[in-house]
This record gives sequence, C-alpha cells and structure tokens, in this order.
Amino acid sequence: MAALCLLVASCSRPEGVLIPFEGQIAGTDVVDLLVATTRVPDTEDEGFLFSGDRGEMAYAEISVSIPPAGARKSGEIQWPDQLPPNPATDFVTVAAARVDEAAANRFFDRELARSRDRHVLVFIHGYNNRFESAVYRLAQIVNDSGAPVVPVLFTWPSRGKLLAYTYDRESANYSRDALERLLTNLARNPKVDTVSILSHSMGNWVTLEALRQMAIRNGRILPKIHDVILAAPDVDVDVFRTQLAQLGEPRPNFTLFVSRRDKALAVSRRVWGGTRLGAIDPTSEPYKDELRDAGFAVVDLSEEQTSDRLGHNTFAESPEAVQLIGRQLETGQDLNTYDVGFGEKIGELATATGANLGAATGLIVTAPLAVIDPRTRNSYDERVEHLGQSIGDTLQSATELPAGDGPPPIDERR
Repeated sequence: MAALCLLVASCSRPEGVLIPFEGQIAGTDVVDLLVATTRVPDTEDEGFLFSGDRGEMAYAEISVSIPPAGARKSGEIQWPDQLPPNPATDFVTVAAARVDEAAANRFFDRELARSRDRHVLVFIHGYNNRFESAVYRLAQIVNDSGAPVVPVLFTWPSRGKLLAYTYDRESANYSRDALERLLTNLARNPKVDTVSILSHSMGNWVTLEALRQMAIRNGRILPKIHDVILAAPDVDVDVFRTQLAQLGEPRPNFTLFVSRRDKALAVSRRVWGGTRLGAIDPTSEPYKDELRDAGFAVVDLSEEQTSDRLGHNTFAESPEAVQLIGRQLETGQDLNTYDVGFGEKIGELATATGANLGAATGLIVTAPLAVIDPRTRNSYDERVEHLGQSIGDTLQSATELPAGDGPPPIDERR
C-alpha cells in the first residue's frame, strides 16, 4: 500500500503546455521532434494535441525550448508553474502542429539532411504517460545526452492515469503493429544510415513485440536497427525469454538498464505476479549467464539516486546515465566491445583528470552505474586499491601542511 500511495503522489502541472509560446526566446537550446502516434487527435483542446484514446497512426511536429545549462540540472524537466512559461527557467513549446503523413515525411527529410550522421533515435515511453510528458521527456533526453540524432517519438494511447494500468497494457498491444511499420519504414529508408531504439517501462513491451513481429516476418531484425536500449522494462522475465528466442540472428546491440529499487516495477510484480525484467539482479543466476550468452550489456542503477522517488526514471534523470546513453548513441559501438569496462568510461565522464578527490568521486559514480561485463569487474579491485592509496596520499599531504597553509585536514570519517 505504501508503494501505491507513492505512485499516486504527483505535482500538479498547468494544462496547455503544448500551446506554442508567443514571446521572445533567446539563449536556449531547441529540440525538434517528429511524433508518430496511435492516439486520437484532441480536437477540443489544442493544448493537448492528442488524447489517450486509441486511433489510427497520426503525426505531429513539435519544437521544445530548453533553458540554458546554468539554469537547470541535467536530467530534470522544468515544468512551468504557470502559463505563459518563462523560457529562461522552463521547458517551453515553441511550435506544435498535427500534420499528415506527407508533411511528416518532409519534416523528417529536412531534419535528416541537417543531421551529421543520419542517425534516427526512436523513443517509446511507458505506462501512465500523457502526451506532453512523453514529448518533454524525449526533448530532455536528446538535449542532455548530446547525441547527434534525429529524434522520433512513438507515443501510444496511455490514459496518463495511475489506475488505468490494464487499459495502458492493452493499448501497448494495440500499437505494436503500428510501431513495427514505423521501424520498418525507417530501416528501409535509403536516406537513413542507423536507427536506435530507446524504450522505457511498459514501452519495452510494445518494442519487443514489434521487433519480434519484424523478425518473424523478415527472418531477423532489419540490419539498420543497430542499438536497442531497454530502460526499466516492465516485462515478465519468462515472456522476455520467449520474445528473445524469436528475434533472429544477428541481432542489434542490446543494452538493459535495471534497478532493484524500482518501486513502480515492484508494484507491477504484485499486480502480475511475475519477476519484471527491469528489476532483476544481473549478477545472480540464472540472469548473469543468460544475459552474457545473449550478448547483452547491462547497466545496474540500483544505487543511483535521483529526485524520482519511485526510482523508475533513473535512466533519464541521472546525468551519468544520460551521458552513457549519449556516448553509446554517438559512437554506435556495442558496450561489450570497449577495450576497458564501460563502467570505467562512465567514471571518466564524471572524474576530474588527475585529481585524487576526483578519482574518489569517479569511483562512487562508477560503482552504481557499472556495466556488468568482465573488463569492469576484473579491474574493479585494482581501482579500489588505487583509490585507497590516492586518498591516503591526500590525507598525508593535508596533515603535513604548515599551520595556516592550504585547506584544513580532511575528516577521515567522511
């Protein structure tokens, strides 16, 4: 019951955030999104664009302004407290319009022509997501990751209500054919070089079902689909095994983000009675061997702390996790093929080069985000030993300083 109460708790937001801002916007980053959706257009309130009802595939073009880096923390969505929003502190909709398929294709071609690598990122949101929440989340991920991608949001008909879990689940099933068609069209577009997929929570179900159907239809997942990132998947482990068995060979690079402190997945397990893929311990059997044999890279976020009390959005709210996603999308390299464990790569992103205390910070950051691969694990003891020596040297240097020179001694209890 406590977990359910936590799920209910939410901050009120002003409605109509997708109505385009009419004032001046300067000094911000703008993310342009193509939206493909199986939601019904909301013709009664233009501030929503699409409802939670089920419909045919429809499209929209949306541009979101994001406050400058100094005005926000990476990983956060700054929802306005009131309308009109303040571009200096809030996420702001610059443009938003429903379009037909022909206009969507023209928009996509323009964005692709402007891109560096002709790399498309398709994001599929999870349960209990209103349309505007999915839009702002993808804009945040693209901005904070720094990935040079053309972002496409696939949004399915979620009611955006806590007690509509069953409706959302059926909506995910309803949308799997549409997602398969979208991914197939992107993968067969001669102007596209690479397609990556990032799915979250229940969005992993519709993603895996769409890929399963594609593999059955074509004998494998289409080769331009290079990376599939499964974040906090709300998918039964046993069902996942059957899906995985039908994905064909060769497969894309799969990365799995898990957390044993994900309260939303804990509630899902109580509802459905099966272990959720996003809540497994990847270091224990049988998961450790199964994931290794399947070639999955796994990122364990169990100890990572963010403002999300449920621990369900950590993949997007942790600055280090978002940077990891950006690094993978930018390089296009399988996490399991780096010369050193990718957990160390995360540490490098957050560590001040050559600073002993920076090394300590890097290890603390690396530990909860360590990718479960042999290179990271084999070198971990050595890094801990090196860290201990570095801290010892720092403490000794600090205590040997003459009185009045430099900083005070470091408290060893910290």
